[in-house]
Amino acid sequence: MKTRRLTGRLLRLGTMSISALVATGLTAGPAPADPAAPVLPSIQPAQILPLPPELDPGFYQPPADVVAAAAPGEIIAARQVNLANFGLIPLNVDAWQVSYRSNNGRDEAIPAVATLIKPRGVAPAPRKLLSVQIAEDSTQGYCSPSYALQHLSAAPFVGQIVAPAEFLFAQAALQKGFAVVIPDHEGPNSAYAAGPLGGRITLDGIRAATSFAPLEVGAGAPVALYGYSGGSMPTMHAAELRKTYAPELNIVGAASGGTGADLGATLLMANNQATAGLVLGAVLGLSREYPDFNTLLDQKLNPLGQLLRAVKAPFCVQYQTALLPFLNITGMINSPDPLQEPAVQAMLEDTRLGKSLPDMPLFIWHSHWDEILPLPSTNQLVDTYCQQPAAQVTYTRDWASEHILAEVTGGPAALMWLFDRLNGVAAQPGCSTTDMPSMLGTQGELQTLGDTLGETFASFFGKPIGA
Repeated sequence: MKTRRLTGRLLRLGTMSISALVATGLTAGPAPADPAAPVLPSIQPAQILPLPPELDPGFYQPPADVVAAAAPGEIIAARQVNLANFGLIPLNVDAWQVSYRSNNGRDEAIPAVATLIKPRGVAPAPRKLLSVQIAEDSTQGYCSPSYALQHLSAAPFVGQIVAPAEFLFAQAALQKGFAVVIPDHEGPNSAYAAGPLGGRITLDGIRAATSFAPLEVGAGAPVALYGYSGGSMPTMHAAELRKTYAPELNIVGAASGGTGADLGATLLMANNQATAGLVLGAVLGLSREYPDFNTLLDQKLNPLGQLLRAVKAPFCVQYQTALLPFLNITGMINSPDPLQEPAVQAMLEDTRLGKSLPDMPLFIWHSHWDEILPLPSTNQLVDTYCQQPAAQVTYTRDWASEHILAEVTGGPAALMWLFDRLNGVAAQPGCSTTDMPSMLGTQGELQTLGDTLGETFASFFGKPIGA
């Protein structure tokens, strides 16, 4: 334990003196689904100055034949990383990045990256795991969580303002002694809003985390999912896909807020409104995962749309949102009814939630006044799930918030619910829907919020997380 703490301090000072320790055999273990899997390569030391994916292709874009030869979730490379709050304040934890194989929507092998975080201190074996899908909401690699959460990352200062903020929710789990995995769920092409892709990357990230020996999680460990807004889509698609894509994973609950259940309804809600710039970014991201939709944009996007497609591509969420709001998105597509185009219909159907009932308890919350992701779509999603007798859904609508504030008011309640699931407390059977003036009134939430902020503040001064 003393060696680990010393290593963590040296990493936060940005030194490279840990390489000798790494070389002594700190390696990830075999994948849980295949005991005969070979031992993985040695973990590399952390970079003094982290590089964004665009400047680090060796890690983020391993050779295609290497990726194809791996099983989904199999780790290809691993390295230690230094994490920080807002890119500046080092976090006293053990952390790694893993590069692993996943699949796109055409069952083609793709590389993926996730950040694995272990708190200080000893936990009962196996350590429990929370998978946090951060709302990346961007169309460039440097906006990914794996880069944005690192010490001395430039991402928080060039538009990726969501990842550092949502990282506080991950720290609440670390403070409880749980391990955390944060996947770059948009994949290697930054396919913003491609929920099924994000669901597979999320599940394969959990596979990678449970096979990574230093994280102390292991096969069969309880796992929970958390995601809000842009993170809700990979979270809920992972929940729906688990039983067919990764049935061996022991996922005990999923929490989703501000859920993007129907992207067609989201587009119509945003059209000509203040959120049109953000949603146009999602349109561009989706074209990177759906080739037929990409072809349609190539052929039918008008000159203004083609210009905006090029101009907006390099930006993170802050500038995706701020750049050119109140756009007539559908008017930029040369079609009498763009949403009825076959390529659009196919993409919307693939990304629509509710096609399969997750085989785990769900906690869903949504602002009654959400201005980005429409409440009626989430209402319909819950109704669809709850038509089936096996559904376990706790659904809350918050009346004293809008989209952004609803994560602040509802996120702690969702985490408390997830922590109960991870600790073996049974979820409420059946379905329930509750309207609350504010989810801050949830029993124990203010205490949880205060404790989390207090521990986070203490970490600014070097306090070990989870010790």
